[in-house]
Amino acid sequence: MDKNEGGQIAKLVAEYSLQLGEGDLSALGRLYDATAARLLRYAEALTRNREDAEDALQYSMIRVAKNPRKLGKADHPWAYFLKIVRNESLKIIGRRKPMHSISKILWAVGSDVAQLEREEWRTQVQTAIKRLPAEQAEVVALKVWENMTFLEISVVLGESPNTAASRYRYALEKLSRFLHPIADEVLNEY
Repeated sequence: MDKNEGGQIAKLVAEYSLQLGEGDLSALGRLYDATAARLLRYAEALTRNREDAEDALQYSMIRVAKNPRKLGKADHPWAYFLKIVRNESLKIIGRRKPMHSISKILWAVGSDVAQLEREEWRTQVQTAIKRLPAEQAEVVALKVWENMTFLEISVVLGESPNTAASRYRYALEKLSRFLHPIADEVLNEY
């Protein structure tokens, strides 16, 4: 994802949020269409389970539908929406029984690589992400997939930007160690 795409989603969410704030409930469908895939991916990074992530997304949409003006009044609607998804994901995690299964959390490694190689790399990256503490995996998801700044991430997490940056740095260090065996292979493909 390029930096413009991250800015575009924030602009779309802000636009739809304003429309919701003005009472245009049809904007809720447009908001869902524009954000669902990204929010689902984020929720899955948190819950580490596809079904739980889908539930978190649905509960989040219900929260927005119940009080659409609240999203419209937020200073940073995209970060606020991500925070809603985060809170719903954490509620689901809190209700889980111990030893709940962990599922896939990362979707794409690269689209120009042969399917078999891409699947192999994806599996290795998923394994590496699962080895990270949940707090670090969450920051990686927001920084890499959502192209958020550390200030925006801090709004979502309710932590300081320095804390978000530290978690990201530690996660990258660990991922570098975990993924060192495939790094040369991936770099040679590109």
